[in-house]
Amino acid sequence: MAKSDKFYFENFVGSTELSKKAAQYLVKSLENFDADNIEQMLAEMHEIEHKADSKKHEMSEALAKAFVTPVDREDLDMLSQQLDDVTDKIEEVLQKFYIYHIRSVNPAAIQFAKEIVKSCALLSDIMSEFENFKKSKKIRSLIIELNDVEEDCDKLYLASMRELTKNSTDILSVLAWHEIYDCLEACADACEHVSECVGSVIMKNT
Repeated sequence: MAKSDKFYFENFVGSTELSKKAAQYLVKSLENFDADNIEQMLAEMHEIEHKADSKKHEMSEALAKAFVTPVDREDLDMLSQQLDDVTDKIEEVLQKFYIYHIRSVNPAAIQFAKEIVKSCALLSDIMSEFENFKKSKKIRSLIIELNDVEEDCDKLYLASMRELTKNSTDILSVLAWHEIYDCLEACADACEHVSECVGSVIMKNT
């Protein structure tokens, strides 16, 4: 593989590492939640998200200048956009805590955030294998494993929403947590979208 081609795959690995860092920070924030410190938490999360944006911009600039790319430039651009979306979605979860003045954290949200960490860690593994996808013996099983985690998130989402609507009498609280669980589910979906895109690229190029 040409040295210039390595940039694309290294960029993807860097992007997934930032997504994983954001997910880990989300877990840390929720486990040690202090509503009075939410603005500082948002600032730290946004710093991670800003670095992820930089990875996307670097990819866009490289693709604009490239004459030949290791796979279709449209696929590389799509993967870059989708990877950035993962970190954006994770940041959005914390933003909802700020918007709705959440004072305490439901345990299900922490469990959900830990599943997002698993998903992001698997994405990182997938992207580490992606450079050699034609020879990799692990990438397909990693994609399947990530899909299994997403299914676990679906189950957790349903259980959390049922518990929320069954036990809460505070309409504003129900609305707020509905939005938060939706955001957490969107994080899991965003991770799965990346893995599905990787699978499609592999099929097109093997």
